[in-house]
Amino acid sequence: MPETAARPAPTGATPPGRGLPVTVRPVRSPADRAAFLDVPYDLYAGDPYFVPPLRFDQKQILDPKKNPFFEHGAMELFLADRGGAVVGRVAAIENGQHLAKYADGNGFFGFFDTVEDYAVAEALLDAAAGWLRARGLTGVRGPANPTMNDVAGLLVARFDRPPSILLPYNYPYYQDFLERWGFRRAMTMWAFYVHEAYMDTERMARGAAIVERRHPGIRIRPLDPERFEEDVVTAMRIYNEAWAANWGHVPYTDREAIHLAKELKPVIEEDLFLFAELDGEPIAFATSIPNYNRALKELPRGRLRPAGIARAFAAVKSGSIYEVRMALMGVIPAYRNAGLDSFLIHHTIVNGRGVGYQAAELSWVLDTNKPMINGLEKLGATRDKEYAMFEAEL
Repeated sequence: MPETAARPAPTGATPPGRGLPVTVRPVRSPADRAAFLDVPYDLYAGDPYFVPPLRFDQKQILDPKKNPFFEHGAMELFLADRGGAVVGRVAAIENGQHLAKYADGNGFFGFFDTVEDYAVAEALLDAAAGWLRARGLTGVRGPANPTMNDVAGLLVARFDRPPSILLPYNYPYYQDFLERWGFRRAMTMWAFYVHEAYMDTERMARGAAIVERRHPGIRIRPLDPERFEEDVVTAMRIYNEAWAANWGHVPYTDREAIHLAKELKPVIEEDLFLFAELDGEPIAFATSIPNYNRALKELPRGRLRPAGIARAFAAVKSGSIYEVRMALMGVIPAYRNAGLDSFLIHHTIVNGRGVGYQAAELSWVLDTNKPMINGLEKLGATRDKEYAMFEAEL
């Protein structure tokens, strides 16, 4: 007989078996893995703001044979059962790249989803903490799915609309559950939003002109599809150098960068993946992605089946995707105060407007990055969604 697994309660239902013992077990069988993948689709069923991630992508992320993360990291998946139903999930994560850089004893948790019952959250977090302690780790940080370079952070404000592409969404009670367990906020991250109707385009244009006068050899070029992987690796090397001193930064390996690029290639638009070159040498880059979450909402349970694909395609053709997310930017340290961040934002907005994009989310920006925050606010961007990373001692 085929293996079967219990399924979570649907959104809005009373968590099953409230008052009964919670059992947490590691994922071992194919049925367990299928149940682990199913948790968010069931938990958020009917929620108007949840965007179902593509199931295929989720499988790839968790597959040691497919995800280069497992070349330096390890992960244990857990399911929580109660009253014959799955009521939550979590992953305990050891990130070798993080430990090699910081040697701080911190592990991570991620893929955290639970019904609205603290007993379930507590049992899941206890299990993740136990696994990390057994590996000699002394702290835990998250959520990260599975790294800070993937979907990371907890939404802590503005639950009233869907997230932008590759950003998390969760119920408001998650923060309370983490803090009750003993987590404290380690970092706040902001998503800034700007619409062409409110941005100071003249100020941006003046700033771009100043950069060009000060650096006559500077030019903007888009990603070259003929050397796609080479360009992506170049961008990630700039990113690693630019972000090296930033809180929580863990460098991409070349294989992780190429893997990410291949995952995103179908949604990358060349004129929104920009390099700033000075005398032919790349010194900065910025990449923006159309907010295809507006189309992904049309895919039932994240499955690429004909009916869902048709609805998603209709959303794209209807013009409802009118915004992009600037997901990554990096300026090598020697040119950090040369205005290249605003220069890249200006050209991204100009290029985006040329193909019909009217707005942009710039996310996320660390709360400690005051120069970037001040610059964005001067351009007319507003703080929109608020995310946070949490940590605790073990």
